[in-house]
Amino acid sequence: MKVDWKKKWNERYRESDYAYGEAPNLYLKDQLGKFKPGKILFPAEGEGRNAVFAAKNGWEASAFDFSKEAKKKAIKLAEKNNVSINYQVGELPNLNYEQEFFDAVALVYAHFPPENKSHYHQILSGLLKKGGVVIFEAFGKNHLEFREKNPKVGGPRNLASLFSIEEIKSDFKNYDIVELMEVVIELKEGRCHNGIGSVTRFVGIKK
Repeated sequence: MKVDWKKKWNERYRESDYAYGEAPNLYLKDQLGKFKPGKILFPAEGEGRNAVFAAKNGWEASAFDFSKEAKKKAIKLAEKNNVSINYQVGELPNLNYEQEFFDAVALVYAHFPPENKSHYHQILSGLLKKGGVVIFEAFGKNHLEFREKNPKVGGPRNLASLFSIEEIKSDFKNYDIVELMEVVIELKEGRCHNGIGSVTRFVGIKK
């Protein structure tokens, strides 16, 4: 049975609380501070916690998601923090971002449908300037066993939606790798990411 992704995410983000909290992802927070602020894109950004953090730290933050409920929450969070973010609702191939426009692309748990994810990574790479940075954290191929033990840690239920090191190398061929690993971490992000899980992390500079 095909998943109605739009319905699923609109239902999750319709709740009054923030599904993954209001604080930024810790890996993003740590890595973003190593680079000079510029224009940054957050694909599949959800409720805006990471884009808002970037905007508070001098970045010109753009974001997109296909959930209109996510955008509502993101704009509300931005207003609460006295910043503005450029947030679009739609799917990546239909959004008119300019080629080689961004200084950074931050993919934080951007688990696109398996049939699209490598293609979307290639599109996103084209939006990044030479010398720009990709910051990536998402669940890795070893995560399923952790999810089975503790569903509260979150993440996709199918292996094809998870990321291997080899897959990241293939999707981001023309990058100098600063960091690339799969590690076990403890997540404490809102109600939907809680517990021990396995994540793939990547920082790369576009050649």
